[in-house]
Formats: sequence, structure tokens, C-alpha cells
Amino acid sequence: MTATPPHPGTRRYDVIVVGAGLAGTLVAKQLGDQGWRVLVLEAGTDTLSTWPGHLDALDTFYSATAKVPNSPYRPNPVAPSPDLLDVEGLPGGGYRTHGYFLQDGPLPYGTDYLRATGGTTLHWLGLTPRMLPEDFAVRRAYGYGRDWPIGYADLEAHYRAAERELGVAGDAAEQSGAIGLPFPEGYVYPMREIPRSHLDRLLAAELDGFPVRESQGAPDTVLRVVTTPHARNSTPDPRYDGGRGYRPVGAAGLPNYGERCVGNASCVPICPVQAKYTPLKTQTRWDRRVTLVTHAVASRVLTRGDGRVLGVEYLAYDDPAAPAHTTHTAEADIVVLAAHAVENAKLLLLSGLAERSGQVGRNLMDHPVLLTWGLLRAPTGPFRGPGSTSGLESFRAGRARRDRAPFRIEISNWGWSWPTGAPGSDVARLLGITGDSGQPRGKALFGSTLRAALGDGIGRQFSLQFALEQDAEDRNRVTVDPGRRDRLGIPRPVLTYDLSDRVKRGMVAAKTVSDRIFARLGADDRTAYGPGPFSPGHFRFADRDWVFHGAGHGAGTHIMGDSRDTSVVDAWQRCWEHPNLYAVGCGSMPSVGTSNPSLTLAALALRSSGQIHRDLTELHRPAVVRAVPAPAPYSGGAVPAPATAPGRTPVTHRRSPGGQP
Repeated sequence: MTATPPHPGTRRYDVIVVGAGLAGTLVAKQLGDQGWRVLVLEAGTDTLSTWPGHLDALDTFYSATAKVPNSPYRPNPVAPSPDLLDVEGLPGGGYRTHGYFLQDGPLPYGTDYLRATGGTTLHWLGLTPRMLPEDFAVRRAYGYGRDWPIGYADLEAHYRAAERELGVAGDAAEQSGAIGLPFPEGYVYPMREIPRSHLDRLLAAELDGFPVRESQGAPDTVLRVVTTPHARNSTPDPRYDGGRGYRPVGAAGLPNYGERCVGNASCVPICPVQAKYTPLKTQTRWDRRVTLVTHAVASRVLTRGDGRVLGVEYLAYDDPAAPAHTTHTAEADIVVLAAHAVENAKLLLLSGLAERSGQVGRNLMDHPVLLTWGLLRAPTGPFRGPGSTSGLESFRAGRARRDRAPFRIEISNWGWSWPTGAPGSDVARLLGITGDSGQPRGKALFGSTLRAALGDGIGRQFSLQFALEQDAEDRNRVTVDPGRRDRLGIPRPVLTYDLSDRVKRGMVAAKTVSDRIFARLGADDRTAYGPGPFSPGHFRFADRDWVFHGAGHGAGTHIMGDSRDTSVVDAWQRCWEHPNLYAVGCGSMPSVGTSNPSLTLAALALRSSGQIHRDLTELHRPAVVRAVPAPAPYSGGAVPAPATAPGRTPVTHRRSPGGQP
């Protein structure tokens, strides 16, 4: 990788990639390795790719009062990121927002992301389950949402390539047997699965084989605790790659940085020992032909009259605290937008591109999350290891999808950290600083009494996280507001968001399943939903209160399809109306299924990289200009000037971006 240079003016590249997150990093890696000159424009800073930057992020995280996903990463007012703390609930219901997003929907879009080198996968949990084959055809199979123009089989080899690049730890035989995922015969993940937590083993002993009925008249669903694949260092599997094993490598063939997972219990938002995969690891292996320019906010994609793009205009700043900036342009044969579903849509809208289908910015999705929590009779061993190491997968597929959203159940290893802010909230309550929800403060406890109360309460905490599929809906969308701009003068994104009734019916089914599980476990259910400052996702449905949370899985704003009239990009994530413009990432996904989307994003990016390489190869293919024969003998009249001198040897020219010599 070339170090960040002075801004290159109008220097021409083969490819410009907007965004140095997971998708952009993988595209740049693949194309740089193929010998193409790649410019990566990153809106944020690059401080986190250094050891001092990592230590600073840890210190920032440790001192943060609210341990939200973006808490380790210093705010950047010039290239702001949406934050979970930007949304708060109102006492009587409803919500209000401040910060980067403008929101005008019935419900808040409670998902954040990070604008910095490495992107949102700096603070992700690291779970990498594959989508199910049926997730790619929900309309044909179940009559709702949108179908993909490709299927699981088209993506399977790219899933394997992504699992190699991310160093995924998992048990392929268990994934195949318990979930039905098709793998090539004998396939194993690069690393052995992350061990089950104590809580996983407790729940498996009680729940494996237990039948649950989600509603009256519904068939029984048999439960099974299944380990979850992780992009996290465990023990490399010597069986991988036909017995050649897996050895993650870093720059210059050196071992990749990051220890094996040691259970720090802070994967979200930062792994102290760097066991979790982030794109910074791949960036250490970028070819020298890849040039990264940070502090570069893309403001417009430039085009010419025939619909082909010329390059990118971007605003360069030096100080994140000051709006002073200069405007630059960079030109390329192909432009790849890889800046997050919201940012990609924003840039397309600001540039007036891909407008034919009317779908740019529409079909905004996430995985709405329903939380349930309680106390087990025995200690659960919380706050040891990753946030989730296993889940219950039985409700992801099947005929029930016709009536309600499917869901995946994550078993949380971190007690009540998400629903109540534990353990900090427990300490504050027992010290008499705060009361229980809606209750006055109690008498303060100290010394051995405090320690005993904390040990008993926190030690028995457990929670379940129900991540529901959200169907693609036109009404959920991203637009821009020219009247309200950020500090660089760029219109800010406006989000309009709501949940369909099928999602809400999925929550009803999820809560019923939770009730059955809690009863089976003999757990003291402490789940409570209602309006309040920490419940911006409150709503009422079926005469009950509900609260949902965002999963951080933004998707669907430039969906792929098989028609330019109904979708923004084709099966290669290439804009229908602009053959040298790609929009890659979760924004291309027509449906999200129930799996965390980062692995699918990575597989799609790798698949598109192959097509971009083929496009570039065709554009740069030498074109032969044949010699023009000598003219016939003069017979009167004007003598035309020959296009090529008689007898001139053939010459070759590099093809232009239009494909013509």
C-alpha cells in the first residue's frame, strides 16, 4: 500500500474506491493484487491503524460513561458518524434525535456506523453466519419482499474465499447438520470454532431436543444450541485447505497481528488484543499500487454525457475540528462506492445517478432486535468471552415465514449489558445512585454486602437477542436535505423508517418462544417494555408495549435485481445506467435473511471484484488499427487525405473507458 500522499489532483487511476471499510478494503486488495492502480478515498482518519492509535482508542473506551459501539473512536465533526446516543425516547412514547442523521419516520432507525479507516467492522461483534439458500428467494417461496438475481450456489465459492480472508472460526459439520447449509464435501473453516461458553452449555443441557410451539395450532419446533462462526482468532485447523492448514499472514508474509481470543468481553466495541478481524489486517497486505487518501469526503460522482462516470469529486480537510477544506477531483476507468448503505445512497442522490428505477435510497433495512432478559437459578458466568458464541437457529426458516418475520436467537454471554446497561447499572442501583426502572432509589449497599449482592445478581444474569428479518419496503428510505448540511456543506441524510406488521408479528412469536424457554429454564423473567429515554424504539402492537433496537446491519438502499426498471444495480453490483460505476456492500442486498450480513457483504465484494477485473481487462485490451490499403490510381477530382499513410504498419492503442480505440 502506498502511504497517504499529497492530494493527487486529477491524476488518473484504474479504479477509485470510496470507503476503506470491509467492502472497499477487499475490493482494493483484489484489484491491487491483479496489478491495477487503485485510489481509496476515506472520509475519516487513519489513526486506528497504528499501535498508539489503538491504545488511544482503548483509553477512550475505558473512560467512556456509555459503552456504545462508537465509544472508543474520537468524534470527527467534519465527517460525523451516527451514534446510538443520538436517539432518545420520550416519556410518553415517541423519540427525538440529534447528531448526524435527520429522521422523520414513525420509528427511529437505531443503527450506527463508523466513518474511519476500517469502517464499522472496527466495532462489530465478529459473527459470520452464512445466509440460508431460501433467503435468496423469499418472494418466490413465501410471497413477500424481494428476490435476489443470484442464489446461494452463485455465492458459495465466494463465501469460502471470504471465510479465508477473514479467518473464520467455526464448525462446518455442525452448521451443515443443524442448519442445513450446503458446503463442499470435507470443507472445514480456517480455524476451529470458538469454544462454547458456560452459559451455552447450561442452556444446551436444558434446551437441546425441547419442542416449542410459537402459537396455538402451530407445529412444534425442536430447539438445539448451535455454535456460531466468528471472524476471530482461535486455533487454526490443520485440516483446512486439503490438509495444508491455515496460517493468517500479514505484511511481507509476517504473521498477522492479533492474539487468539482471550475473552476480554469487549468485542463490541473494541478487542484489546486484536483477536477480532478488522479490515486493517487486510490493509497491511495491500499491494503498493493501492493508494489510500484519508480525510477525503466524497461529495459527487462525476459523469459524462453517455452515462459513464469520469471520477469522483472530494473535499479534503486537515483538522477534524475545523470545516476548512479544499476541493479535488480524481479520475478513473471505474468507480466503486463502498461507503455503507446510507452513505452510498447519499452519494448517488447528491450526484443524480441511477435514477431510472426510482429505488435509490429506498428499501432501507436492518435486523430489528427484540431483547428478553432474566435470572437463572445457577450462575451463568457472564462477561467472559465474546458477546455471543452460540445461538438457537430453528426459527430462521420454514413455512411460518409466510405469516411472520423469521428470527435468529443469539444467546448473550454479557448478562444484561444490552437491555439494562449491566454491570454498571447494577453497581449504580446498589449504591443508591439510581433506582430500578420507574422506581425510587434504594438504600445504598457497601463492602461485603455490596459484593455479595453484585455477585448473586450479575452472576445469574442472561439474555436472549432475537434478530428479525426485515422485508424490503419502498417507504423505508434515505433522502437528503439540501437545507440542512454538515460542516463541509454537504446535505445530510434524512431517514424515514418503520416496521411492517409481519416484523411485529415476528416479535410476538419471538416473545412467545422466549416465554417457553424461560419457563423451561425456571428463570425469573425480568423483561419489561415501555416508553422512556432508553427506549426510543417503543411502539404498541396487539394491545401490548414493545421495544426494538437496531442491530447495526444497515442494508438495502441500492438493491440488486434482474431489471433496470425495478433495481439499482445488477447481479455484479454494477449500476444499470452507469456501466463503470459499482455500488457494493449491504445496500445491494434485496433481502437480509436472519444472518449477520458482514460475511455476505464480503462474499459479494469478492465476487464483484472479479467482474471489475474483467471490465478493466476489456477496457485496457489493445485494439488493432489495421493499415489502410494504398489508394487507387488518380482518376480526376480532389485527392482525399488518407487516414493512414500507404504501407504504414499496424499500430495498437489503449482502449478508452468507452471501449473505443
